[in-house]
Amino acid sequence: MSVLQEINPHVRNMKPLEYAILATRATQINEELKKGAKKPYQELIDVSSGDPHSTGVKPLSFVRQVLAACIYPQLLNSSRQPVDVKQRVKWLLGTCAGGSVGSYTATAGISQIVHRISEFITKRDGGIPSFPENIYISSGSQWSLANILNLLVDSEGSPKVGVLTPVPCYRTTALTINGLGAVTIPYHLSEEDGWELWVEELHRALESAKGICKPVAMYITNPGNPAGQIQSRKSMQEVIQFAYEKKLFLLADEVYQNVVIGEKWEFFSYKKVLFEMGHPFADSVELASFHSTSKGLMGECGLRGGYVELVNIDPSVMKYVYKLFSIDSCASIMGQIALDLMTNPPKPGDPSYPLYHEETQKIRSMLAHNMRRAHEVFNSLPGFSCQPVGGAFLFPTVHLPAKAIQKAKEVGLQPETFYTMRLLEDEGVFASPGCDYDQKEGTNHIRFSIMVAEDVMEELLRRVTRFQTQFMTDFS
Repeated sequence: MSVLQEINPHVRNMKPLEYAILATRATQINEELKKGAKKPYQELIDVSSGDPHSTGVKPLSFVRQVLAACIYPQLLNSSRQPVDVKQRVKWLLGTCAGGSVGSYTATAGISQIVHRISEFITKRDGGIPSFPENIYISSGSQWSLANILNLLVDSEGSPKVGVLTPVPCYRTTALTINGLGAVTIPYHLSEEDGWELWVEELHRALESAKGICKPVAMYITNPGNPAGQIQSRKSMQEVIQFAYEKKLFLLADEVYQNVVIGEKWEFFSYKKVLFEMGHPFADSVELASFHSTSKGLMGECGLRGGYVELVNIDPSVMKYVYKLFSIDSCASIMGQIALDLMTNPPKPGDPSYPLYHEETQKIRSMLAHNMRRAHEVFNSLPGFSCQPVGGAFLFPTVHLPAKAIQKAKEVGLQPETFYTMRLLEDEGVFASPGCDYDQKEGTNHIRFSIMVAEDVMEELLRRVTRFQTQFMTDFS
């Protein structure tokens, strides 16, 4: 018998992602297009993830200038490099062992960068102090989340550990929880209220876990993924009080915090709201807050840089955090540098500031345009309904005709997978099926990232409009 047949049962029982089927076909279609295959489109539009650079959003010049010169310091001799770029590169290389980005760093990350992240958090939260010893840099927010969950989950314990997770929920989070041997306890966001989180639903979810598992933590995404919602301060206060009363560890995924769209919404970090609530909450609710260079205005997904800040964690537990993060030695130095650039961008008066401000404002305007247009078009299509939100994603309901659902069953696919596969084949749009994110029973959703260039969004909307009209004609 192969050793691999004795694979960890928790991993074996992880729910397979429908996304994998679509990703495989998308790769095949790309190869077919390269070979000159005749299709109604000349290239795919991939809005299945929040990867802006893959869909025409340009990298920030300051970020790329610094990264390039850190890798190849000879660029510092160029007169084309702004003075503040040269200064930042020299400072960053001075923090690296041997002055090279190819060296190892401390487990938690380069000390000077960790301190600057701490200063960024303090400023973001209006002066609420952040301490460098509570921050760990990682190869992305999901990697940090897995480490913190490892602290909370006893895979051999009985009853099993439970983690409250939203419905809909970011697809890899639930996989991570299940892969560690824990149980997800779903709480539903209210779609008709713009995907709001109501505390009554949390009580219902906790009640449903009785006799099944031992709830120890609650996972929240704000701004939301996949639904794009922005949580209100009142809702956050209710969540914190709930966590305090039920002795739950809060896991706050806040990686889209700098792409809140429109004046109607405002981002508050869970740490800020927690501390403003004062005693007894501020000094007892345990919290892990995650951020990343992959998302938001920077969009540097491939650099793999993220951090976690831990709040109200017992010092005796922190040594185990260190052990877990030590397993991977350290995060990529390029990811760490990207974090420094994200948390310490050019300031007014710096030579690079005018261009940096112009580029970031252009991205914000692009997102506002994309959100307005996508919401407008989706709600005009037969069979679509889409909530107004302020984040980087839209998660519209698709009311699939009975004939389409029956056809999906005949070909062995989930209804949304059948729909998104047809959309991929017919129009070259790669979107994500809602069944990968969990959803209210009897509903069907599709996730679209709006982190794309404006011209790409307009082409996407033309293709979706054409497809949806034909799809409803074919199956109604």
